[in-house]
Amino acid sequence: MALSQQTIDIIKSTVPVLEVHRVDITTAFYKNMFNNHPELLNIFNQANQSKGQQQQALANMVYAAAKNIDQLENVLPAVIPVAHKHRGLGVKKEHYPIVGKHLLGAIKEVLGDAATDEIIGAWAEAYNVIADVFIGIEADMYKDSEEQLGGWEGLEELEVFDKVKESDVITSFYLKRKDGKALPEFNPGQYITIRVQIPGETYFHNRQYSLSCAPGNDYFRISVKREAEQQPFGVVSNYLHDHVHVGDTIEASVPAGDFTLNIDETAPVALISGGVGLTPMMSMLETLVKRESNRAITFIHSARHEEVHAFHKDAISMIDKLENGQLIYGYTNPVNPNGDRDFTGYLNKEILQQNLTKDTVCYVCGPVPFLKNIIPMLSELGIAENNIRFEFFGPAIELEAEPAV
Repeated sequence: MALSQQTIDIIKSTVPVLEVHRVDITTAFYKNMFNNHPELLNIFNQANQSKGQQQQALANMVYAAAKNIDQLENVLPAVIPVAHKHRGLGVKKEHYPIVGKHLLGAIKEVLGDAATDEIIGAWAEAYNVIADVFIGIEADMYKDSEEQLGGWEGLEELEVFDKVKESDVITSFYLKRKDGKALPEFNPGQYITIRVQIPGETYFHNRQYSLSCAPGNDYFRISVKREAEQQPFGVVSNYLHDHVHVGDTIEASVPAGDFTLNIDETAPVALISGGVGLTPMMSMLETLVKRESNRAITFIHSARHEEVHAFHKDAISMIDKLENGQLIYGYTNPVNPNGDRDFTGYLNKEILQQNLTKDTVCYVCGPVPFLKNIIPMLSELGIAENNIRFEFFGPAIELEAEPAV
């Protein structure tokens, strides 16, 4: 359904107000929606709500939609990763009217008399068009996940058949289907949604963890960092570390996500990670090794210190099998200041400049401060925007350059 010119003009007129009040609107939206539909807390990540990340991410999307309401195709690149997350979490068509009702209500609540009937009507029309885009894309994703070989609908119980401590803070869980059937294929870099019921907690908890192994195995592997436990943060990671053991089961989705390695490219590639951001990179690196790639491959990892650096020996072993691979790593706070490494302190522009070329395809993953530090550096080195590919752990927010902390 196309929007009328009148609706487009009205939505455009609200852009300055949204720029100021967008987070207030999305904060009111989530508060009111969860008050009226607490069952949706079984879907949404409560930690992201507490941090304000989900509110900020939605605010950015609403603002972008308003600015581009006459060219919604400009917003589509942001729709795809969100649709992947929705499919993994089980967001369905019937949820969109609930969201629409409370979003319009929040606009009216925050803007008061300035939100005239004409403005609310225009936003209702625009929301329905945008919602239909999401619903259509997600319907195709649900269909693909259910109909692919080894796929399933919703969540499936997977059994933990091995549990391996990779560092002081990261533990891997190896998962297979309880019925012994094959697991679906996935693209290196994708993640699965897991859902756990923690004793004493009212609602289910959902988290999305990158698969840290290559496709083609008869198992999935997720590698989970233990976060500091302070409600509601760290609840799931600590539960997995402390209470999920070999023989237990975890509900999981079919793999999702669009931060994936393009295995058909031949240009040099750099896998750049900070902290637990190395998990999708391990999947990408293992895939390149399995395919005996002759691309120039640079694996760059930054961690706080040696004890939290996971998969170090695995990365060395895989790099050694490549025809044209190199491993670069460093620590911001090394335990052994005189140890053998490529850099000490934060990963910087000089190191990137020494090891990358302008035609290098860069995959970047890590905490938000890491991304805010690295991505502008890559741009400054002349690497094209379409060759800087990055993944957020959590809701996508706007990236503005700032020092990594």
